[in-house]
Amino acid sequence: MKAFLYQYRKFFGVLLVFSIIVISLFYSALKPKKSLPIYNPSDVNPELVDTTVQYISKYHKIADFSFTNQNGKTITQKDYEGKIYVADFFFTTCKSICPKMTTNLVDVQKAFLDNPKVKLLSFTVMPDIDSVSVLKDYAQINGVIDTKWNLVTGDKKAIYTMARKSYLAVKQGKPEELYDMVHTENFVLVDSKKRVRGFYDGTKKEEIQKLIEDINWLLEDEKK
Repeated sequence: MKAFLYQYRKFFGVLLVFSIIVISLFYSALKPKKSLPIYNPSDVNPELVDTTVQYISKYHKIADFSFTNQNGKTITQKDYEGKIYVADFFFTTCKSICPKMTTNLVDVQKAFLDNPKVKLLSFTVMPDIDSVSVLKDYAQINGVIDTKWNLVTGDKKAIYTMARKSYLAVKQGKPEELYDMVHTENFVLVDSKKRVRGFYDGTKKEEIQKLIEDINWLLEDEKK
């Protein structure tokens, strides 16, 4: 009897382990694989997109650009070639959402400090105020690492064009003021092929965690 019970328990134990393995395999096979969308102008809130590109539904990419960073260096698309990066729009005298956004972007900087494939890019929406020296002071105060994160200024029309035609992330300002724009809390994730892959609320910690997870996913996906 004891031998029978021992054999029964042994059989039951093996069956249980086998069942767990089979269920795990089925779950893995049926579980939807993570993916990130590729955003085009037609997918985004029209308030954030220039009317001239709102109809575009495929093949959207970030346009070439040339601006000046906090060190007086010219920054172009070549500086971000083959990189995954996060872009946002701000201004140094903003007292509402900008401080929180900057703090959260510092967390993203820390998360990928040792990974040269990930960079950050912040555009001022008030280039008439945010000169190179002003951006430099702002960078030093907030712990911006020059090799990782560029704060850029330049021609207001050019920044407006990038914000609303490429990054799809800024609202139009007062119609009577040429190229006026109102930045949002959006962080924009761009992949190494210059495609927009995500928008994140830069004021929320949970959104920053999701952004970091999505960057890691992109890094792994681009290895395949």
